[in-house]
Amino acid sequence: MTQIQVQIGSEIPDFTLPASNGEHVSLSDFRGKKVVLYFYPKNMTPACTNEACSFRDNYGELERAGAVVLGISPDPLKSHHKFIQKYDLPFLILSDEDHTVSLLFGVWQLKKMYGREFEGIVRSTFLIDERGRLVKEWRKVKVAGHVEEVLQAVQS
Repeated sequence: MTQIQVQIGSEIPDFTLPASNGEHVSLSDFRGKKVVLYFYPKNMTPACTNEACSFRDNYGELERAGAVVLGISPDPLKSHHKFIQKYDLPFLILSDEDHTVSLLFGVWQLKKMYGREFEGIVRSTFLIDERGRLVKEWRKVKVAGHVEEVLQAVQS
């Protein structure tokens, strides 16, 4: 279940997911740009909202540094639309309802909260270079200060 198939320095296998713009988006659509791919558990929850708004607030700088931001969660597109509208998010959010891409990145894992075990996304971010290679990863992300760290990595 948590077998990670992507590694630093390796090319990320192409994938296609339904996106919040109503289209199907592939990773290969962004060749020639850096991609900040961030996985989060659920729309409209406090930490996920803080993280999305932090990416929103730093979006201009990330774009100027040549990066595209893509969010991924298992929520359906309808939920993504509400989330984007409510928080004025300028980037696409992809729906990974069957967990295919989450499993590829090893972020779909067994979690524990309040004594209960369940499967879900472990908050993680990946920086993919212009050629589609993984150059940096942040696993088990704490939201505070995270996007600033990502921005520094994109700019370097």
